[in-house]
Amino acid sequence: MEEEHKEELTAPPKFRYKLIKIATLTVLVLALFIIVGGLGLKATSSSEFCASCHEMKPQYYTWKASSHSEVECVNCHIGPGAENIVKAKGNGLVEFYKKEKDTYIAPIKMPNLIPDEACESCHNMKYRDVTPSGDIIIPHTKHKTEGIKCVQCHSGTAHGKISDRKVTYKSDYGKWDEKLGSSLMNDKKFTSPQMDTCMECHEARKATLECKACHETTMVPKNHKTEEFKSGGHGKIQPSNLKKCEQCHSYMSTEKYDLFKEDPVYQRFLNGDTKNSTKVTVAQFAKTNSFCKECHGTKPNSHKISSFMTEHGRLSKDTQKCFTCHDNRNVSDSPVTTVQCASCHPSSHRDTWRDRHPFKVPENQKYNKTCLKCHVEKTCNRCHKTNSKQ
Repeated sequence: MEEEHKEELTAPPKFRYKLIKIATLTVLVLALFIIVGGLGLKATSSSEFCASCHEMKPQYYTWKASSHSEVECVNCHIGPGAENIVKAKGNGLVEFYKKEKDTYIAPIKMPNLIPDEACESCHNMKYRDVTPSGDIIIPHTKHKTEGIKCVQCHSGTAHGKISDRKVTYKSDYGKWDEKLGSSLMNDKKFTSPQMDTCMECHEARKATLECKACHETTMVPKNHKTEEFKSGGHGKIQPSNLKKCEQCHSYMSTEKYDLFKEDPVYQRFLNGDTKNSTKVTVAQFAKTNSFCKECHGTKPNSHKISSFMTEHGRLSKDTQKCFTCHDNRNVSDSPVTTVQCASCHPSSHRDTWRDRHPFKVPENQKYNKTCLKCHVEKTCNRCHKTNSKQ
């Protein structure tokens, strides 16, 4: 009876064949799905795939010219784990739809900052020897302890801040190639951390602004160490070079000023200036920066001579040199001294004498011997110098 019962439970050969066939097909479909999905995942995760959309050309070509060109985009822009991959691919489908409908927003910007974990998957801040150029001190572990994120200093490492530079609008996509990408990434002020970034953060966090905190040496340029430069050569600096001086000396001043603020583009257009119209003189810089006042605020030895008060009118060959410290009409917001010409000499004589003169005097008329026909030479010569040729 048991043998008869077993025979009844045994499946027919045709049914067994169908089960095997279905199982085999299922396995093959799953295998094919996994292979195709894996290949698709790999293909869509490559940096080259990112460049297949023309709106990503700026990011692709700058990345290709960067120091991170051997690191795939997904290594930084997609977090670890299957959940982040699924989320990223889902967002990718949304962006693809926006691309097809031309509803995406340009310039393209990252919705979130690159997390420190992405950087630290390659860079071990605890054991890695950092090798910056020059004599810069970079205590990464201390910055990490204070909660400073990697991208706060290194935001331009992979793409050179091209979105902020306004070169990634839709009208620019056709211009992008390897040459343009390399050109934009060669400008170190957009790819490397800048001193301004460090100092702004230090000021905001009330951290030290001392040079020795970030530099192993005093960072004094070679030309600053010569006697000629110290004794007066620095006063002959061309105004066009003052902005370079500003990079260091602005942080040495206890007073805040805004001499180098650039005029808006529309203002430069109205003024007919092709470049920034801000023109700062050496005298303006010296009177504004308190670092300069530490030396220039002291009365020169020539001023300490007893006869200086009566003779300075004849001694001063270059009045503009006097106005480095003294202002003729108190127009400086930060004068080195409050003593001006008008402190002793009535301003009415300087400003209104032409109106009161018995006959009209040309605007460019200088003091000469003709004046002495009416005026007393000894009195005039206290301030004025006679032009003997006239």
